[in-house]
Amino acid sequence: MRSAVIATLALAACGTAQPSDSGALRYDGIDTRLLDGDLVNFHVTLANAADGQAVTDYAECAAAQYALIRGYGFARHVRTQVKEEGGIWTGDAVYTISPVLPRGTRTIDAEVTVADCARRAIPTV
Repeated sequence: MRSAVIATLALAACGTAQPSDSGALRYDGIDTRLLDGDLVNFHVTLANAADGQAVTDYAECAAAQYALIRGYGFARHVRTQVKEEGGIWTGDAVYTISPVLPRGTRTIDAEVTVADCARRAIPTV
């Protein structure tokens, strides 16, 4: 893997689950970096999440949409690190993207996942 970031796509993928409720889950953005070929890093930020699962879901939605943008149909989860400080949750996730179903148990079908994210009102890239 090259040490330099090949491409950076800073995104303002912000939205709110319930804008009228200040305590509602708030999606504060996605920063996407293509690391090398098919390896992609996603940094996501949320507020008012109940737990780290919301962070993981947000990163997965970003990865699925990114795979589609790049013309791929699948992604495979490599790792996600979740941190919470003062009600602000952050995630640092890495996925591989591919045109065919990759090996492994932590794979996602990008089209199915993006549709599910839309149904659950989770923003994507």
